[in-house]
Amino acid sequence: MKSLLVLIAGFVLTFQSLDLNTIRNAYKAAAQDKTKTEAFYNSLEKVTKNSKVELVAYKGAAIALLAKQAITLKEKKEGFIQGVTLVEYAITKAPNNIEVRFIRLGIQENTPKILKYKGNIEEDKLFILKQYKNISSSRLKKHIKDYILQSKAFTDEEKTLILDS
Repeated sequence: MKSLLVLIAGFVLTFQSLDLNTIRNAYKAAAQDKTKTEAFYNSLEKVTKNSKVELVAYKGAAIALLAKQAITLKEKKEGFIQGVTLVEYAITKAPNNIEVRFIRLGIQENTPKILKYKGNIEEDKLFILKQYKNISSSRLKKHIKDYILQSKAFTDEEKTLILDS
């Protein structure tokens, strides 16, 4: 009985201590290496709509990334829709949250045109450029900066503005 309580307590503590910096790094790794996608998803499996909006958005991104690896077109489409629905939910809950906007931008920029999920790229890009200087977390700021510098959605001039910030 005692070991069961220790196991449950360990699980609860692990879940409660989802570190956004760890999740950000896992997202970046999963986006670049499909072998890391499942581990990224598994780290967010217990996230619900009642969790922090950033975690909800990252879970949506994880589901969308997993959908890319699905075998059938139907599974790909259903997974993608499930993932972006969570991202959109997070944005509805916190429309001024730069991190959830950043997550949506990354998904939309890297989604095939056939899925018709590219409608907010310019809006999110402008929001991020305007709010970038107000980011208090140096780790989040670096995470977003690294993405912008390799992104095709941002012009060289916009990238220079970020470098100078």
